[in-house]
Amino acid sequence: MAKIGKCILAGAGPGDIGLVTLKTKETVEQADVIVYDYLSNPEILSWSRPDAEIIYAGKKAGAHTLSQTEINDLILQRAKEGKLVVRLKGGDPFVFGRGAEEAEILAQAGIPFEVVPGITSAIAVPAYAGIPVTQRGVTSSFTVFTGHEDPSKEQPAIDYTALVQSRGTLVMLMGAGRLSKVVGELRSNGASPSMPVALVRWGTTGRQETLVGQLQNIEELTLDIEPPVVAVFGDVVTYRQRLKWFEDRPLFGRRIVVTRTRQQAGALSARLRSLGADVTELPTIKIAPPENLMEFGELVRDSFQYDWVVFTSPNGVTAFFDLFFKLYDDARALGNARIAAIGPGTAKRVKDFHLAVDLQPEEAVAERLVEAFQQHESVENLKFLLVRAANARDVLPKRLTQMGAIVDEAIAYRTVPETDDITGAKKRFIDEGADLITFTSSSTVENFVAMKLPWPQGIKTASIGPVTSATMKQAGLNIDVEATQHDIDGLVDAILGLLGR
Repeated sequence: MAKIGKCILAGAGPGDIGLVTLKTKETVEQADVIVYDYLSNPEILSWSRPDAEIIYAGKKAGAHTLSQTEINDLILQRAKEGKLVVRLKGGDPFVFGRGAEEAEILAQAGIPFEVVPGITSAIAVPAYAGIPVTQRGVTSSFTVFTGHEDPSKEQPAIDYTALVQSRGTLVMLMGAGRLSKVVGELRSNGASPSMPVALVRWGTTGRQETLVGQLQNIEELTLDIEPPVVAVFGDVVTYRQRLKWFEDRPLFGRRIVVTRTRQQAGALSARLRSLGADVTELPTIKIAPPENLMEFGELVRDSFQYDWVVFTSPNGVTAFFDLFFKLYDDARALGNARIAAIGPGTAKRVKDFHLAVDLQPEEAVAERLVEAFQQHESVENLKFLLVRAANARDVLPKRLTQMGAIVDEAIAYRTVPETDDITGAKKRFIDEGADLITFTSSSTVENFVAMKLPWPQGIKTASIGPVTSATMKQAGLNIDVEATQHDIDGLVDAILGLLGR
């Protein structure tokens, strides 16, 4: 008997990836097939398995990639093949998302399904614009309605008279193209011409724009506004003057490109987004196992024989201990070996494994680490295991050897070009450009240049440190700012100094 799969209708939230629920993240990580909408943040797809089938089913005004019938057929077909299908829908699946229609189709076909609610833009977008949908003493109710009713209906289902008489906040979704009609209906049904109105475009993202007016003039103010737009009608709009917070952050509206590996981009992206930046993750590299994994494994196995184990990157720490704990079930198997880390980011990764760092230079470059060893003790005849990337700079092994140390190199990983672009970041970079691009290693620079993408006019650059900056200069790139502290915190501080308000 053929195995029947399952479909999960999951809310992708209003746009800010931080507002995606843990349950939706879990479903995306497990999915065999992901069918996602136009309003789903494409960065969510970076959580998917490498072998997952990813299908864009975007529907925006005047441009439908797949019809609703085709989407229904698609999720049914994949589920009948025994696959776990995640139908990723912007906002909440059951708030004007046609999720109920898809659930009915699945139920009729006998396909198991689940619904994972999402944070709806009806409450999230006003909140990010500084507008509470309810406020004691102003209104104790709010109504969500669509400006995009089914065109096949003979009579409109929305009772505008009841909306006006409710005296509550009115939140309209999907109505940018029909704003004039909705405004006319509200006014003809008794709404005051002076009713406050706010239109919020791309709410909860770094592209958020907010326009405020009154019912009598909002059309004049928003002649060229394009979807996606959430409209808020009511006295609560006046609170925006005092409560707006999202758009006041120091990097708000700055478009910043992060070129780190997909696994590592999250920390930098999260910091930049928390400061208001519109972040595009455009990984130029990915981490691959070393070509000689057996040799690396033997060195990890024998690491207890060394006086020092030296880590030069967080990736090296991860690769080392992932293998170490497959060989040993006790960290004490490292014996008396002491640990050195090139910088704070690497040291933090070591501490994630509940191990202390015995030596760390003040500046995260190989030259300073050598100097730190010189000041710490004589290294003559001491055995060093350098855990590093393939094709890394030879400063450490060469200088330590010259000082009399016995040095073995454990090649823990390789950086290779990232060829996948499941989030469409390259197209966005080409179409929209950016204000700044970040480089966190020489390999990110080299592989970005190899992509041969057009260089947006006026774009600035940020480097994590002098080694990366040297590679940028060799590639013919200007360096607008270099981090004083060569880690993510230092890079963010440098970006704030360059672009912050």
